[in-house]
Parts: sequence; C-alpha cells; structure tokens
Amino acid sequence: MKTGIVYKDVYLKHNEKGHPENKDRLIAIMQELEGKGLLKELTHIEPRRARAQEVSLNHDPAYVQEVADFCSAGGGHLDVDTYAGVDSYEVALYAVGGVLEGIDRLLEGEVEAVFCAVRPPGHHAEYATAMGFCLFNNVAVGAHYLLQKGFERVFIVDFDAHHGNGTQRSFYEEDRVFYFSSHQYPFYPGTGSREEKGAGKGYGYNHNEPLPAGAGDREFERVYGEVFPKLFFEYSPQFLLVSAGYDAHADDPLTYLNLSTQGMTRVVHHLLESAKKLSVPVLFALEGGYNLRALAQCVRITVEKMLEM
Repeated sequence: MKTGIVYKDVYLKHNEKGHPENKDRLIAIMQELEGKGLLKELTHIEPRRARAQEVSLNHDPAYVQEVADFCSAGGGHLDVDTYAGVDSYEVALYAVGGVLEGIDRLLEGEVEAVFCAVRPPGHHAEYATAMGFCLFNNVAVGAHYLLQKGFERVFIVDFDAHHGNGTQRSFYEEDRVFYFSSHQYPFYPGTGSREEKGAGKGYGYNHNEPLPAGAGDREFERVYGEVFPKLFFEYSPQFLLVSAGYDAHADDPLTYLNLSTQGMTRVVHHLLESAKKLSVPVLFALEGGYNLRALAQCVRITVEKMLEM
C-alpha cells in the first residue's frame, strides 16, 4: 500500500513544558520512523494551513475567532486541561489542514493510506468548546469535508482510551457518518455508554464499546476482530477515518487499559484489512498516547502495517 505521512515542524510550536501533550510526542515518533528507515519508504505530505471557514465546517465561527484572539493575546488555558500559546492557533490550523491535505492526496490516488502525525489532538473539541487537550476537532472537520465533497458514507473509528465526545456529538443525528469508539468507561470525559446510539436519522450510526479498567488484548480482539468488521461491512463506507489514540497501551501513564503492543498491532491490522477488502481509502490522525516509547513504537507499527498491506 502506497503510504503517506503528514508532518511539519510547525506542530512542535504548540508546547507547554510539563504538560503530557507536548512536542516530545512528535519528536519521539519521527525519531522512531527515521531510526527504523521508514521515512524513506513513505510519501511525505506537506500539510496546508486550513482556512477558518474550513474549521467552521465543524465549529462555531465565533469560537474559531475566539481561539485566534486568545492566542494572539498571549494564550493561557482554555480549560483546566487545555493550553494554548501564542502559536497554538496557527498550529491547530495546520493540524486540521494536515488531515484535509491527506484526504485530498487519497482522493487524487497519490497514496492509498495516510498517517497524520499532527497535534494538537482533536476528538474532545466540541462545536464551541476546547477540552481535553484539543482545540479543533481534526477528524470531525475531515468528515464534514468529505460530506461537502458528496460522500454519503464515512466511517470514523476512535480507539483512543478516552471517548471522543466531540466527534460523537458532531454526527449524533447524522446517518452519513458512522462513529465507532472503544474506550475506558467510566472515565474522562464521562460520555460513551452503550446507550448512546445516535438520534433522529443518526440513530444506529453511533456505536460505543465501553471497556472497564484493565481491559486488554482479549477484549480489544473481540471489539476489532468481531464487532467492528460486522458493522463496517454492513455500512459499506466510502472512506475510513481513524482517531488514532495510543493511550490504550498498558504503559500509558494517563489511562488504565492494558493493551499490549502486539494487541495494538492486531487493532491496526483489523482496521486496515477491512478497509482493503472494500478498497476504501484510510487516514489515521494522531490523538492521544503519552508514554513516549510506547507511542513511538505503536505509530511505527501502524505505518509498517500500512506499507505491508
């Protein structure tokens, strides 16, 4: 599978020393890919700077401007968990733009799979609210971008240990986007029960797999080897977007799941194998993952699996 990687050093400018979501995450990932000789096998995709109007496909235009003004005034904390510095608005535009550029390259047929090594992450960001380290919802904007282009069935998988409340809310009443999430529950942000199945025409197109603390390889194999493929093939999507949060790993300091590196390999395999069977373009966008060694290894394995397909 011809595979692209989206990355730019601008993503390192969003940084707060001592915060778990810092620039060292991307530095560790890129060093791992370089050290294993993978960067030369990948098609480098330069992210573009998303326009405010594109971000507003998923967010309140007034909120987008609020983030811009907040950063230009020096920044600080938008909530107890979520910081933004003087460069963070620009970086967040490039994070969204990285996903959009990756989508464009997939649609043009230049690559068959893309990994977006972008930050800040996005899946907690709601229509007019920053939260959980997230400013703009990169994957949700990407899904709206595909809908704007005429796509009728987009499938989002979110395997971050935290439920993607922002993404779920964006498409809760929408049948053109299927949202599938596995996550620790009950846990931050408190959403993601089995009863949350969508509403209106979106009912049945929102599927949560809440997992208890300590859940590991066996539970994830059931979710991604059995439950996910059935729903995926029934929906028969035209595009697969993945919120790739690697904090379900057993070594992650912020969560209490017990997924091994091999278990994560199996999750990625099931996603890519299912996409390949339907000849569906697939884009992974980085979300969480806060043990640098585990994060770097899991991203490397993801990229290796993409190249192998």
